[in-house]
Amino acid sequence: MSQRLGDLLVREKVITTEQLDKALKAQKDSGGRLGSVLVKLGFLSDEEVTNFLSRQYGVPAINLQFFEIDPNVVKLIPQETARKHQILPLSRVGASLTIAMVDPTNVFAMDDIKFMTGFNIEPVVASESSIMDRIEQAYAAPEAEAENLDDIMASMGDEADVELQAEAEDLATSELEKSAEEAPIVKLVNLILTDAVKRGASDIHIEPYEKEYRVRFRIDGQLQNIMQPPLKLKDAITSRIKIMSKLDISEKRLPQDGRIMLKMQLNGRKKQLDYRVNCLPTLWGEKIVLRLLDKENLRLDMTKLGFEPESLEKFQRAVKKPYGMVLVTGPTGSGKTNTLYSAISLLNKPDTNIMTAEDPVEFQLAGVNQVQMKEAIGLNFAAALRAFLRQDPNTILVGEIRDFETAEIAIKAALTGHLVLSTLHTNGAPETISRLMNMGIEPFLVATAVHLIVAQRLIRRICSQCIEQVDMNQQALLDAGFSPEEAKTVKVSKGRGCSTCNNSGYKGRCGLYEVMEIDDEIRELILVGASAVELKKKAIERGMITLRRSGLRKVMDGATTLEEVARETVH
Repeated sequence: MSQRLGDLLVREKVITTEQLDKALKAQKDSGGRLGSVLVKLGFLSDEEVTNFLSRQYGVPAINLQFFEIDPNVVKLIPQETARKHQILPLSRVGASLTIAMVDPTNVFAMDDIKFMTGFNIEPVVASESSIMDRIEQAYAAPEAEAENLDDIMASMGDEADVELQAEAEDLATSELEKSAEEAPIVKLVNLILTDAVKRGASDIHIEPYEKEYRVRFRIDGQLQNIMQPPLKLKDAITSRIKIMSKLDISEKRLPQDGRIMLKMQLNGRKKQLDYRVNCLPTLWGEKIVLRLLDKENLRLDMTKLGFEPESLEKFQRAVKKPYGMVLVTGPTGSGKTNTLYSAISLLNKPDTNIMTAEDPVEFQLAGVNQVQMKEAIGLNFAAALRAFLRQDPNTILVGEIRDFETAEIAIKAALTGHLVLSTLHTNGAPETISRLMNMGIEPFLVATAVHLIVAQRLIRRICSQCIEQVDMNQQALLDAGFSPEEAKTVKVSKGRGCSTCNNSGYKGRCGLYEVMEIDDEIRELILVGASAVELKKKAIERGMITLRRSGLRKVMDGATTLEEVARETVH
């Protein structure tokens, strides 16, 4: 534009040829725009250059000194882009965005902004000095917010040393990435990830709403509000997490799954952490949930999971059989994976071939052949199971039986000399039999293949630091399911609430287990198509401890409260 602007100014007799030559020489030496050089040399004023460009190109001129800029519109264009193109977003009406420009002929700048925002661009002309001054003012707010961030972070404690285990690939350096790499954002995201570990959280929820942005942690199965970062950091935080988990930061319309592998210096020792990341587009932006997979929280010792001694004996007996099916059921987040992994670690010996099909693989186990499902390319549970049967397996773990096809292959594998472990989503052990039949599996196949079913729940433990006994109405104990004899002697405890348990009265969790062994009498009932109610009645007769009874035993042992048991089980 410089040559053209100079020629136009000479042609319009605004400056002389000598003045243009001097300005061009000065521009060659020091750089910058010709208009600014002419102003610096005193040949023209800022206002004269702006008015000339306005007349010449039919674009309105504006004096930014008297213009009120909408802060919400400023957010549409990153500061780096504004500086690079010397432009400033002023206002938006419908699908049109008005921007102040030094050079209204800069089509590259206009294309860039149109592509970035999706709006039609309406340019107005302003002087370079006024645009650069107003850019500094308009984008100064984030620095104040950085101080605000420092306050938030100070209230949360120290950030641990974090190092991304697998380096993120070099992505095209877009403005989103630049804002995601700014120091306060990196620090804040690192702090959220490390604070979750310190607090013993299992999930991190980062949620945008119309007027607020919040971070919640799931601690001992309950979601707790942790912090509310400024709303305008939403895009930068989302982009930072997407970069760390190698997701497409430009894709905001579809859900995405990723993984962050971190090495973290915590309390003087190195910890290796794994976060499963899911981004979901919601009404006000992308909600991100990170599931924290901490190997140290994986309990592979069955005796410490919370099984009653007689239930544990039945479970161990079933998984040590050479063939047959063992099913673990319960809702999402009830510890099914942990129970199955502990069973696998019990069987994991050099003379055993263990194959697992998981979606996703949550923990990597040495000596176990784990396969990650990829639905997009046709690698589902049924396809993996078929392949496993040609891999000479002893034990097969199927992440979940979701459909007839998977159930059929799993049952056939259990009947042809393989031990099959899997999960289902049902409320209790007896209901699992009905669920398999509803899927289309014949009763005689279910009766012969399935050896044992475990239903489980996770409940919160009373905090050991503030546990105290409480008086409980005898009728309430009887209503909960205690026998009259037990109701007279049982001592009920609860947590008073202290700094260790964040005043909740609970710290940590334990499992409730309902273990139904399929013996000959239950087998006969399955063959005649008995209902879940009849199966449950017979199983209790045969010594099955129900989920509610397992919970009441935990109450008697002082491990949990009646409220927790009532919340997770039915009488």
